[in-house]
Amino acid sequence: MQPQIICVVGKKKSGKTTFIEKLLPELKALGVAVGAIKHDAHSFEMDHEGKDSWRLKKAGAETVVISSPDRIAMIRSVDHEHTLPELAESLFPGKHMILTEGYFSSDSPKVEVHRGDVHQNPLCTRQNQEDRNIIAMVTDRGVDADVPKFGLDDAKEVAGFLARKYLGWVHSGMWNSDE
Repeated sequence: MQPQIICVVGKKKSGKTTFIEKLLPELKALGVAVGAIKHDAHSFEMDHEGKDSWRLKKAGAETVVISSPDRIAMIRSVDHEHTLPELAESLFPGKHMILTEGYFSSDSPKVEVHRGDVHQNPLCTRQNQEDRNIIAMVTDRGVDADVPKFGLDDAKEVAGFLARKYLGWVHSGMWNSDE
């Protein structure tokens, strides 16, 4: 089963990470196995100069894995930015859903987070919501949108909405028996 990818998008400082932090435990409470991807449009450095993993990468290793009793991290050189489906297939086996922060240009369904005290208008307007595959708005202001609207603290409701719409969750934490 390919995991369902849901992109959480919004303008800078709109609260995307904060909302994902609230949404993840609500999805887990419903029994959803969920992963997360943070998109960085620029190159990033997870390793720091002088650390062993940095030294091994600088010495020529194309892939470096750091392993401990409770986590694994991998740093791998790539020749292109991988698509969300490529990342889902190779990095998230067994997950029902992947939440991403960013990937506004992808074809995946999107939830936009908009805070009126930070930005006057949302990233997506009513005219381009369908083009951008916006499925819901999370906002503290009335937004002219033809999609369901949720408050910034409505993570439980958004989790239920996503589980019903994309995973067949019926009610009371029950999954559709066709799954």
